[in-house]
Amino acid sequence: MPTVSFTSALQRFLPAPPTQVRADTVGNALAAVFAARPALRGYVLDDQGALRRHVAIYVNGTLLRDRVHLSDPIGPDDEVYVFQALSGG
Repeated sequence: MPTVSFTSALQRFLPAPPTQVRADTVGNALAAVFAARPALRGYVLDDQGALRRHVAIYVNGTLLRDRVHLSDPIGPDDEVYVFQALSGG
């Protein structure tokens, strides 16, 4: 099963241990995690369900392409990493 992991920056606000899920896309993987931890959704997705501007997701080290529908495919052994991107000057 794919594993979804969250950066420690997100875990400062809410518990988000690495979680194995049954999913074939990034969106389905996140939906499975949010079903167990609904408060995480607001930190990762906006009101329309798209990835928030300052969040990045990598699948096996490759940046997510579909930030709106989260339709990038994932396989059973894939690692999905959710990061809070840093910004500022």
